[in-house]
Parts: sequence; C-alpha cells; structure tokens
Amino acid sequence: MSDVILDIRGLDKTYAGGVKALTNVDLQIRKGEIFALLGPNGAGKTTLIGSVCGMVRPTGGSIEVFGKDLSKSWKAIRQRVGLVPQELSFDMFDKVIRQVRYSRGMFGFPPDEARVEEVLKSLSLWDKRDVSIRELSGGMKRRVMIAKALAHEPELLFLDEPTAGVDVELRRDMWRQIDALRERGVTIILTTHYIEEAEEMADRVGVINKGQILLVDDKDSIMARLGRTEAHFTLEKPLAEVPATLTKYPLHLEGEGTCLVYRGGDGTGKGKREIADLAQQLVREGLTYTGLETRDSTLEDIFVDLVEDNQAKETVQ
Repeated sequence: MSDVILDIRGLDKTYAGGVKALTNVDLQIRKGEIFALLGPNGAGKTTLIGSVCGMVRPTGGSIEVFGKDLSKSWKAIRQRVGLVPQELSFDMFDKVIRQVRYSRGMFGFPPDEARVEEVLKSLSLWDKRDVSIRELSGGMKRRVMIAKALAHEPELLFLDEPTAGVDVELRRDMWRQIDALRERGVTIILTTHYIEEAEEMADRVGVINKGQILLVDDKDSIMARLGRTEAHFTLEKPLAEVPATLTKYPLHLEGEGTCLVYRGGDGTGKGKREIADLAQQLVREGLTYTGLETRDSTLEDIFVDLVEDNQAKETVQ
C-alpha cells in the first residue's frame, strides 16, 4: 500500500478519570484523497485528529505518517501537516498578514512573501491583510485560520468542522479552495456536520461513534451497499394492519393506518423494482391509494442508521 500517507493501527486513548475516547482505531488514508470522518459530538473525531497532530498523546497503538513513526519523528512530520481546528486561535489584535507570516515561521519555514500573498488571495483575504483580526466577521476569521494552516504548504491537511458557523457564500468559497488543494495533490481529512458536503466532496467516508470506527469505504460503495429506497403510499381507506399477502415486502403503517410505508432495497435498484411490484399488488388487492412519494436514502440517512444501530447494540450489551 505504497499510496498510504497516514497509517493508524490499534489506536487507543483513555483520558484521566477513565474516559475512553478511542478504542482500537485502524485507519489508512491514501495520498491525494479527500477523506470525510463523520460522527456525532463526542464520537472521538477531534481526539483522533489531535493524536496525529501531536496535541493528544495516545495510550496505545501506532501512527505512521509519510512512512515514519510519529512517536519518533514528530517534529519532521508536523512540518508537513496542516490543521484547521474548530476553535479560533490567534491574537485578535494582530493583523491578518502578520498572523499568517507567524504561522509559517512557527513551522520552521523561511519568510516567503509570495507564498503568503498567494494564500491570502486564494481565500479572498488580500484586501484584509492589514486589518486587525478582531474587526473581521466570524466567517472571515475562519478563513484566516485556513490561511495559517496553508502558509507552510502542508502535504496532509486536517479540517475540523471548517465550515461551522459560516454563511453559504463563504462555505462555497472554502470548498472551491479545498478542491484546488486536491488538484495540487494535498491529502485532506475533514470532519463536518454538513453531511451533504461530505457526500459531494469526499472520495471516501469513515463513520466513528464512541471512539470506534464503524465503517470506512468509498462513498459510492457505501451508497450502493447500504442505500435504501423509501416509498409512502397514501391510502384511500385506513388499514388496521399490513395485509398478509404483502408481508414479503418491508412494510409498516403510519398515520393511523392511512400511509403504507416501504423501506428496502440495497442501492442496486431493487427497491424501485419492488415498489413497482407493490403498486400493482395493491391494485390487485383492491387497495386504492391516492398518492405515492418515493426517495432514495442519502449519505446522512446511512450515517444516522449506523450510529443508531451502534447505540442500540451498546444499550443491549
């Protein structure tokens, strides 16, 4: 697996007091991909990122970045890694350009005004370069955080909720910048609450909950394997129960028996075929329906199902 840029094996993290944040995490990230790590609050996303970026000391397992052991080559590796954390962290009274220059120097790189200008212009910050950060909007402050992370030209970039709290226009600008970074070969790992963004931008997706990786796969494979089709038949007359002749389909009743709901398929078109068969079967059974709505599951639907199933298993255990 020569294209693996980050190799995490059996990673554990237990905080003082016994709180277990990560449990036996295995994760391999390929060079040049955009990888979306999804999980609810407290799932372990930030702890995992912090472990790779040297801000959290794991209690077990190993991390290799660029083929080197992080525990032995932390300083050299950190120079090649960028991080945009959730929390804004800079001197609010400093000017934008000085903070970006400072970030580059902090990683041991010599001054490069051309690089600083390039980064600021790419994020529409050049006109704000001499403005005090405290005078900027929340979205523009977020851009400054990204500029700081890019100042030393990282090969691996972590974005922890990069678009949280920014408006739609700024979010689009940031995604254009991320797309440009991918074109330059930068490997990007992001966490986001906007799952539609992951669905649109990511090559692969991982789902983490309660410190455990539940799933890692190509986005298209996930949709094909775990995707479902849902249909709502609005019935002319309510039913007390699903007729025995229809129990071969994954059906249940809602709306006091006035809505027959199908949820099944496997992402290969099976659901649509079964819905067509079901519609004909309803007619044969003399069950009149006055409306039909169908939809395919999104990545968010799959994510919610995975997390809920995991929590249900935890409760049973």
